[in-house]
Amino acid sequence: MEHAVDFELVHKNAASKVKLPKSNKKEMTVWNEGEVNKFLKIGKEDPGYIVFYLALTTGMRQGEIIGLRWKDIDLDKGLINIKQTLSHDGKTFISGAKTKSSLRTINLSESTVRTLKVRKLIVSKEKLSLGPIYEDFDLVACTQHGTPYNPANVRRTFKKLIKLADVSDIRFHDLRHTHATLLLSKGINVKVISERLGHSNIKVTLDTYSHVLPTMQEEVARKLDEIIK
Repeated sequence: MEHAVDFELVHKNAASKVKLPKSNKKEMTVWNEGEVNKFLKIGKEDPGYIVFYLALTTGMRQGEIIGLRWKDIDLDKGLINIKQTLSHDGKTFISGAKTKSSLRTINLSESTVRTLKVRKLIVSKEKLSLGPIYEDFDLVACTQHGTPYNPANVRRTFKKLIKLADVSDIRFHDLRHTHATLLLSKGINVKVISERLGHSNIKVTLDTYSHVLPTMQEEVARKLDEIIK
């Protein structure tokens, strides 16, 4: 004789063993325009200023900025080509980028081009003054000796400047989020921002910045009132 199976009990036991996946999403905190300008004003005197400036004006990742070479920039056309990154430990240059979509071209604002030209002049002077002892990796963001910045030191400097500027305490990666959020708030097309950030597809961008979309919907409603009288 077959034993009757208590399906309800089996279901409960199975359910009790199932563990829901933990969310890997870290809480995002971003700066507003006022905080961005406040921070940049204070950070301008720091040797690593270009790192923070590029994070805010291009949305590049930390490894992409620290691994950026002058030969990957076209200052005349105002373009950056992401072709090399620096590893998290700051010891290895990695050819290519995080993903295939991360290999991208980013358009630069006129102020960013001007800032990069000033930076290039500083690097040229440092190279000239040190002569043969200068280690030339063709880096945009580097120490006075030409060597790459240590990522941990960059983060320490970032925290120091945050305190000096008296702005919200955020992570370095939140500078990338700040860049995207401010562009979205200005009505820039989501697909354009997605390509700029090097996301694999637009869904990633929409999921990441869904908190900005409600205010954009409000703006759409206002624009409709301007169109339809």
